[in-house]
Amino acid sequence: MVERQSPLEPEFHVGSHGNFEHGVEIILTETRPGSIVQLAAWPGEEKKLISGIRTVTGLALPDGAGGGLSDGVKSVFGFAPGKFTVADEAEGLAAAFARVVTPAIGTVTDLSHGRTAIRIAGPKAEWVLAKFFAIDFALPAFPVGAGRSTTHHDVFAQIQRTSADQFDIYVFRSFARSFWKALCHASEEVGYEVQ
Repeated sequence: MVERQSPLEPEFHVGSHGNFEHGVEIILTETRPGSIVQLAAWPGEEKKLISGIRTVTGLALPDGAGGGLSDGVKSVFGFAPGKFTVADEAEGLAAAFARVVTPAIGTVTDLSHGRTAIRIAGPKAEWVLAKFFAIDFALPAFPVGAGRSTTHHDVFAQIQRTSADQFDIYVFRSFARSFWKALCHASEEVGYEVQ
């Protein structure tokens, strides 16, 4: 695996921070997947693209924007009609998709070099994220596996709920440090730990 320097490094301070005297309610970390790929289907080719996602990842993605799955190693979610973000701990995902998603089906864009993946977990994860995004983070409205695409002060973010109290957020590397600092600041009130 090619080790890329984290854009969070100068601001990534392991340990407990904020008001944690009554416990830590947020865990923040950078997940560093080996591959982050964006897939887009041409109109009418969505089902073929979804089939290709299953072939490459083994994940049976539900049809439709926003649906997704995560098995702890690979994650996929739709963020717009016919558009999907796929992440894998291993490298080489873009090459694997290039063999399955032909130019007649859609496009494959490797974003591994251009995105940073931040995980927020804990009982107050929904509450902290609601400070940033005008999205209903409650479990019925944002089920496990589902994804959303949104912005916070011009910082584009793709968010996937990977468990009941855990979200993975994909942001441009150039905005990652700024977003990380804001996320840490928003978590101070309930106490957070960086791992």
